Parts: sequence; C-alpha cells; structure tokens
Amino acid sequence: MKTKLHSFFLFALLAAGFTACTPGTKNKAERRYDFANILDIAYTPDTLHRCYGWFTDAGSWMGFTLPEKEQWVNGFCGPFSLDMFRRQWMAQSAAVVSFASDAQGVFVPDSTCYYPGELYLSAHSDNGSIVQRLNFISASTALLRIKADTAEDLLLTGSRWGKDVTVNIEQNSVIARHPSGECVAMTFAPGVAPTLNGNNYTALIRSPRETVNVAISFFTSEKEMTAGLPALPEMLNNPAPALQANSERWEGYLSKILRNDMKPEYDRIAVKAVTTLISNWRTHRGGLLHEGIVPSHAVGYFVGFWAWDSWRFSAGTAKFDPELAKNNIRAMFDYQLPDGMIIDCIYTDPSENNARDSKPPLVCWAVDEIFTHTNDTAFVAEMYPQLLSYYKWWYEKRDHNHNGICEYGSTDGTLEAAAWESGMDNAIRFDDAVMLKNEGYEDAWSTDQESVDLNAYLALECKLLKKFAGLLDLPFEAPDYSAQVADYFFDKEMNFFFDRRLKDGSFIREPGCEAYTPLWTQIATQQQVDAMLPMLQDTAKFSTYIPFPTIAADNPKYNPRGYWRGPIWLDQTYFAIRGLRNYGYHKLADEYTLQVFDRLNGLQEGAPIHENYGTHTGERLKAPHFSWSSSHLLMMYDDYGK
Repeated sequence: MKTKLHSFFLFALLAAGFTACTPGTKNKAERRYDFANILDIAYTPDTLHRCYGWFTDAGSWMGFTLPEKEQWVNGFCGPFSLDMFRRQWMAQSAAVVSFASDAQGVFVPDSTCYYPGELYLSAHSDNGSIVQRLNFISASTALLRIKADTAEDLLLTGSRWGKDVTVNIEQNSVIARHPSGECVAMTFAPGVAPTLNGNNYTALIRSPRETVNVAISFFTSEKEMTAGLPALPEMLNNPAPALQANSERWEGYLSKILRNDMKPEYDRIAVKAVTTLISNWRTHRGGLLHEGIVPSHAVGYFVGFWAWDSWRFSAGTAKFDPELAKNNIRAMFDYQLPDGMIIDCIYTDPSENNARDSKPPLVCWAVDEIFTHTNDTAFVAEMYPQLLSYYKWWYEKRDHNHNGICEYGSTDGTLEAAAWESGMDNAIRFDDAVMLKNEGYEDAWSTDQESVDLNAYLALECKLLKKFAGLLDLPFEAPDYSAQVADYFFDKEMNFFFDRRLKDGSFIREPGCEAYTPLWTQIATQQQVDAMLPMLQDTAKFSTYIPFPTIAADNPKYNPRGYWRGPIWLDQTYFAIRGLRNYGYHKLADEYTLQVFDRLNGLQEGAPIHENYGTHTGERLKAPHFSWSSSHLLMMYDDYGK
C-alpha cells in the first residue's frame, strides 16, 4: 500500500501533467484561472446549515456544489433541481469516485476550487490521488472528468439519492427518475457497463490511463431525455470540441468585460458579476418560452423572470452575451397583453404569473444597450412595435388626470400591487398613498401620486423610441411629455426631486432614491443637479458609508434592514453615481464607486453578490447571487475613470 507521502508526490506530478490550470498553476491562455474560488459554494447536502448557491452554467436547470472539507464526499454534490416548484437534491452526489481495490477507503481532501465556468476538486487516499473537474457543455449536460495518479481500477457510485428517486440502468446510462418527470442520467463511455445495486449503481472502470469522462445530464421530462441521450456517446469519445466551446465561451465573456487598467481586486468584482449572471441563466422551460436570467437561483421565489429585473439583466449582459440579452427581453414580451402592458413576472407554470401590475419601463434602455454593442437593427425592428405599444400603455392606463404625467398603479385596485409596480415594494413615499379608479377601464387604477422616477424613465424611453424610429425610417407617433418632467418634480425650496400628490400638487417630501433617476436619465438641468449636491453629499443623508441609500439615512422612518426603507440597492446607487458622472462630477463619481468596491462585505472575496446591503456597515442582507446587483456592478466597473 502506498504511503501518504508517496501519494502527495504523485499528486504533484499529476497536477503538472493532467492539466496546467490546477490551483497554484494556470493556463495562461484562459483568464478564468486567474480567478480561483470566485464564489464559495461549499456545501455537503444533509449538513445543518443552509446552502447559499450552486455551480450552474449554460442555462441549465441543475446545479452542483463543492463538498465541504469537514464533511467530505469524493465527488461533486448534486445535481440539485433549480426549478421554483421542484427544488430538491436529486442525490447527495450522483458520482462518488473511489479506487475499486479499496472502495471503502477514506479520502482526504487536498483542494477545491470554483473557477468561472468550472469546478475542481482533488483528494487522496492510501491508494493514490484523484482529481475531478466539472464543466457544463450544454443546458442539459455537465461533463465530469476524472484523473487518478495510478492506473488502478476506479469505482463510481451514487450517494444518497433523493426522496422518491428510483434508479435504473439503460444500456450504459444510469437513469435516476423522480415522479415529477425530472431525470438525472449518468452516461459512461462505451466499454463501461454500470450495474444496478438495489436503488443505486456501481460502474467499474478498468485501469484507466487517460482521463475518464462521464456525462451527468438533467432532463425535465422523458421526452427531453429520449432526445438528449443519443448524442452523448460520441461526445464522451471525443469531448475536446465541447470543452473547447466551453473554454471559448468563458474566455469570450471575460475578454469583453475586463479592462487593462483596473486593479486585480476590481477585475475580480467584474468577473464575479459575470459569473453570477451566468449562474442565473435558464433555458426555456414550460411557460418560459425563451431563455433568460432569474433574479437569484439561490432563492426559490426568485426563479422566474421579472420585467424590470430582465431589463437590467439585458443591459448588463449586452456587452458580453447579446443573444442571451435579446432572448431575456423576448421572454417577457411573449406575455405582452393586447393593450400593450408587460406583466410583472412569469414562471415555468403560467398559472403563477402575476399580471396585477407591470414594472418600471426600462426596456428601451436595454434594447439600446444591445444595439450599442451589436448594431443589430433587425432586433430593433423586431421589438419596436411592441416597445411602442408598451410605452403608450402607460399614458393610456396610468395617467389618472390625463396631464401627461403618469402614476404607478395596478389592474386590481390594490395598493400592494401598485407598490410592486414601482419595484420599490414598501417605499416610504407610498405610506399614505390611496388608489384611484381610472375612468373608462375596469383594469386600470393609479395611486394618488405622480412619481418622479416613473416619468423620468418614460422620458428616456421616449428619447430612445425616437432614436429607434429614426433607425427604421419610421414616424414616431406617441405622446412626448419629456420636456416638462424635470421642472414639474423639482422642489425649489428643498432643491430635490419628489413625487407629487394628485389632489393638490404638493410634494411628498421624503427624500429618497427616486430622485437619482432624473440624473441618470439626464433630464435634470445642470442647475438642478448643482443645487442637489449639498443634500447628496450630506453624510447624514445620502453620502453614507455605502453611498446613496433608498431613503435619506436621517429620516425617522429609516430602517437599516427595511428592504426599500433604508438599505443600499446597487441599481439605485449606480443611478446616482452615473447621474453625477453625467453632469461632470467624474472625480466624485469615482470616489463613490471605490466606496462600493472597497466596502461591500465579501465583494472582493468569495461571498456572493447580494440583493441589498447595509448602508452604514456594508453587510450582506437579502438574496445572495443577485443578478441586478451584478449587472450594476459591471456598469460601475465599466464607467470608472471615464
């Protein structure tokens, strides 16, 4: 039996020979290996703490974790079903690897790593060392690569199959079925004959001298599995093209977003943001008719597509994956109503869709970002009629007194849905709002206040629709009230932007993040922005430890954990910083950007990007692995120093 010292020596040779990108070394041609442990996703199922995220890629509906070193399983943990309605571990590990001569041998972990687009682990026993890697080659399949430092037989088996999962053998695939219709298939190269062992399998691989390849596939139905399995043997015999495609895709992402003039720690933030967005990418399934990006794969109730979330994700991904950005927009417009409304959110089960409200109109911005990076006028032409219809809908069903200034509202008359429509669900500015029925419609209600952010967004949408019409040589035939928005909402006594009450036109003087929007959309005048600066730079109000909270920090109603009543939301912080930059305050904008980059807890380490953060602490609050925070961090990274 080999000594542990001998095993370590052989493992060192293996690390140099099996691949040039193990921890401590890297393939210079692939930048992903510059970003080791980009996210901490160590979790062994059945431990007592909560799992905070998975490795997933290519639009897949399955995810994996790295095993915890303290509760080691010698294989990647999972797959986990990432659907909102069937979130479950299909197995603790679908492929646990050991040496056949000592199948019960104890493996000691050496290292684990999450690179962008790849998982890595290595471990040793008295018999030798084994390295494993996992890459997604498609939305349905991940390729497991196994390499040992000795030519001893290897044995693979599953560990702790999930509740109600039944395991069978079909040719050289192990099929694990769940009553929901979801299936996991473990497919081995020709010559490997797995055998059934109760409700589990074993697969003996004789004296492998080369890398062992195993396909781990996840299918949502038998039909999908029947269509997907036949292509796997050829891929297993020649995995190089699939791995090359994975490598080129990730190198493409990073080469498009990374700058040559940023510190490594800030590059890491940008790469983490891209990794987060891609981990939240889901291919079409059920009622989701196009691929798109979910807000957070780590939080079950966020596994669907939301309107203004989708616009942000598309704007963020336009630079490095414009096709995904396009489909993310198409997915929401698949459910556009006849009157032009885009509904709040959609799911794999359409009966769960929410059509009680819409979301703030930012979609033309997203389309314009895609056009900026692609010059794709065909996509603009495809979307233009639908964009125009959605824009007109606001003035038709959300302008209570027909003065060209819109309000947030709902289709069912509830204030709850109207607040959702603003995207700022429990914002202080809506505390005293009431609902008003809009004349002539059964499905149109408005709050009794006109919102500055909504009308600033609409002004930007109008500007971009005019641009699109010019590109397409079409007349622009829609309302345009852009010129009146800034003056209408600017309070000259307080030198700040506020919502206004319908009944008397009075300002709702609760200084909050909605005031950043006129700066971002560039409808404010230079004089207005100059006048706002003292309040924006007040450390008791908005120039806080992490800058630009959702409400002035000295407001008596401020709540440090109050969702939209205090914490930092990075989209709003971005609007403020970019807004300052728009009006010539570049140095100040850069200083605030570095406060974000340097002070958010865990941002430069392995912690996930969160939905919101503590204003005075930078602590992580709601929803890890959050896509829109990631999108706006990418935008801050791209804007810095410009």
